[in-house]
Amino acid sequence: MPELPEVETLRRQLAVSLSGRKIKSARIFWVGTIRPLSVRVFCRKIKNQKIINIGRRAKILYFELAGGDFLLVHLKMTGQLIFRPAHQRSKKEIIGGHPQPGGADNLPNKFTRLRLDFFDGSVLFFNDLRKFGWIKLLSAKEAKKILTLHGLEPLEKGFTASKLTELFRRYPCRPIKQILMDQTLIAGIGNIYADESCFAAGILPTRLAGQITPTETKSLEQNIKKILRLSISKKGTSFSDYLDSDGTPGGFVPYLKVYGRAGEKCHRKNCRGIIKKIKMGGRGTHFCEDCQK
Repeated sequence: MPELPEVETLRRQLAVSLSGRKIKSARIFWVGTIRPLSVRVFCRKIKNQKIINIGRRAKILYFELAGGDFLLVHLKMTGQLIFRPAHQRSKKEIIGGHPQPGGADNLPNKFTRLRLDFFDGSVLFFNDLRKFGWIKLLSAKEAKKILTLHGLEPLEKGFTASKLTELFRRYPCRPIKQILMDQTLIAGIGNIYADESCFAAGILPTRLAGQITPTETKSLEQNIKKILRLSISKKGTSFSDYLDSDGTPGGFVPYLKVYGRAGEKCHRKNCRGIIKKIKMGGRGTHFCEDCQK
């Protein structure tokens, strides 16, 4: 699943290309994508709507519409957005998310769940291999209810060492990684950046929150911000299951210290440790026992 840097990368590209465009029509290929609305209601409400802003909350993209409604998009595990401009020779299409079988050609295909057509001839496709992703057309009030379910945004001013300390005191018996990945507490951090942040701070992801010292908390806060910002600058982390907004792999992979490196030597200077991988909460967790305590 794309995490904060990957979703933010896609948001930035879409904001440039979609802001100000007016939606001519919608086609729904699988009604489950837009539930609880029916196809008829969704198509009626989205018609003639103008996109005035594209934002991100946690791992959710939200499209602010001129009529006051919001279109929320969550890619989940296998979602993908493709924006195809009307004149492809002069403008590059935007591709972000999980690559679908058959690539981006011959759209719509059997994995296309929704299509938005704009008055200028450009098109936005939402593809989803396993149908876990969703799109919700909501009033501003309804959208706010969903967006406020998420916790602190790591790259906003409110994310501080003191706020982390509050969370650790509230859940002292929870492993630190579980807190970092709990979207109701901290928004946007998933498996990759939780592992990388814990490594950078020298903290084992299995450590209980109540055991984390003030010095370690400060280091963790600083490294979370540093790693997320670096990843955004590199257009995210990409393996076989995620491409950035240009449809190509993101550039953060060479900067990974532990994630995806099980069995390899630790990169930290003077450390002879080997990166280990364990299952934690059903997710693969990577760390170095020698330099993380």
